Amino acid sequence: MSHSQTHPHAPPRDKELIPRAMARAMLALVLTTLVLVTAARLTDRPLIATPPEGEVRLSREILLSGDMAGAATIRDLDGRVIADLTPQEGGFISGVWRVIQRERTKHRVALDGPVALVAYDTGRISIHDPSTGWSADLMGFGADNANAFARLLAK
Repeated sequence: MSHSQTHPHAPPRDKELIPRAMARAMLALVLTTLVLVTAARLTDRPLIATPPEGEVRLSREILLSGDMAGAATIRDLDGRVIADLTPQEGGFISGVWRVIQRERTKHRVALDGPVALVAYDTGRISIHDPSTGWSADLMGFGADNANAFARLLAK
């Protein structure tokens, strides 16, 4: 077989890899999404996929530290250890610590400030970093992960 001939199992070169109708449908989907989001923002449409707001039931400021292996240490503001977790126990908490460190680095603020854990009467728990304004509803990461922080509120 010479170089000018095609391989018998190769698809013909004139055949489209993505059908034209599919490419048009994908473009229509992207444009429709862009129009809907733009219209919602321009009309100040209220956000509907946000966690329910509730009254603060319990709040506690803590100091987090961790490592890349997943270990985490949680202290109160006086420096007393609340929990010293192994990589198997502290994986999620250490992951949140890494996110907070990244946010603090991005905002060029001190890396070792406290964060606030907040439990609401709706049963939801959130974490808030006052130095950057970053916060997360921990229920969005699953009940087991939220419970890791709920145990810190109880101690």
